[in-house]
Amino acid sequence: MSQPNLNTALWAAAERGDAARVRDLLGRGASPDARRPDGRTALTAAALGNHVAVARLLVAAGADPDPQDTDRNNALLVTGETGSVPMLREVLRARPDLTRTNRFGGTALIPAADRGHAEYVREILKTGIDVDHVNNLGWTALLEAVILGDGGARHTEIVRLLLAAGASPNLADRDGVTPLAHAKRRGFRGMVALLTAAGGR
Repeated sequence: MSQPNLNTALWAAAERGDAARVRDLLGRGASPDARRPDGRTALTAAALGNHVAVARLLVAAGADPDPQDTDRNNALLVTGETGSVPMLREVLRARPDLTRTNRFGGTALIPAADRGHAEYVREILKTGIDVDHVNNLGWTALLEAVILGDGGARHTEIVRLLLAAGASPNLADRDGVTPLAHAKRRGFRGMVALLTAAGGR
């Protein structure tokens, strides 16, 4: 099989989660950085499907976690959306660039916060990712947890985790509205208590 065909086969195997086929193709010389025409790598495809065993093989083979496709997705950024902690751990083994941003200008932490992936947030905060990064909407992870969250246990825990990691309680949105003000408007009493205790205004 030619190199291009090996790479195409590897990408397809990664997308469907066929670890045995991925192992075979890597052994036959397929590039661990095989990608589609849109730039999506085999590792990103594995992350999207939460195919942890495939990701482990690709990372062990030296796959680069950072290339972004035309949607600005890469392996790490995808995990912020899916909230998969096992996949995050595999991708972190490849030492990804934590500052890469998605199509909204957000790091992996921000979509995890707005989707309520509390365990993921707890895990990625161990990396030292910028807890106060501001995306293209003018929102931090803390703002997204309040504005896009439901005020329930998961989002409230994320607010607690972010504050414990040093998130500024007073970084306001573009209209000057702080996380505490948003939480009060939405009647999220647990978040209000946390933000007030942290010095929110």
